[in-house]
Amino acid sequence: MLSIGTLAQRTGTKVQTIRYYEQIGLLPEPGRTAGGQRRYDDGDLDRLSFIRHARQLGFTLDAIRELLDLSDNPNQSCADIDRIAHRQLKEVEARIVRLEALRMELKRMLSECRHDTVADCRVLEVLSDHAACLTDHR
Repeated sequence: MLSIGTLAQRTGTKVQTIRYYEQIGLLPEPGRTAGGQRRYDDGDLDRLSFIRHARQLGFTLDAIRELLDLSDNPNQSCADIDRIAHRQLKEVEARIVRLEALRMELKRMLSECRHDTVADCRVLEVLSDHAACLTDHR
């Protein structure tokens, strides 16, 4: 049995995040000692590791919840899992397109810089020009 601190350390997850995942139902409510301390088993460790890896790949908490629910039924088709993964891939590809546009704008802005005075700084000029702002940088 693992304490919350040990679980956090072994998965690279903050204790507050583990508590949050319990609160929103991604992790089951853990067992407790007579003194009220949380205790986790290998299944909890595996589940949290799965969540962490999915988060690193950019999956939303809702998508992770779907994936976990689907993983609880190992005999069904994985078509829904594939659909979720394809949706995530499309989101990553869209993010890459936005990042490439940002990269090109930053390169253009820097290439036009004359390295003169702050009053003539092209970087500040471009950043102040809201009309030239690219769409949706989020």
